[in-house]
Amino acid sequence: MIFPASYKEAMTKEIVCAFCNGTGKDPFDLLSQISHCLVCNGTGSVDVAEPIRKCVFCGGTGKNPLGARVPCIVCGGRGHNHCACDTKCSTCKGTGKSRDGLPCTRCGGIGFN
Repeated sequence: MIFPASYKEAMTKEIVCAFCNGTGKDPFDLLSQISHCLVCNGTGSVDVAEPIRKCVFCGGTGKNPLGARVPCIVCGGRGHNHCACDTKCSTCKGTGKSRDGLPCTRCGGIGFN
């Protein structure tokens, strides 16, 4: 099925890249000070399918909460996830984390299912 461009635009929302805070630069200067952000590819914004919800695993920062200097493994660094559910995950109680601190296996780290 082919949808018109306006239909696709209505299904996604452009938001500021959480990983680089909209600067388009690598926030950790790992490769160099002029390196592009690997999440938004230097644009400063990313598209997320609607409805969106702030990522509970990274707290919306886009950074991996486990301490590594890489994007969040749940939201991919965007800071938000597509989530149409309103029921908190019964396993992680909406935290998105399992007992060992990794993403919850039931909800995938989103916190809702």
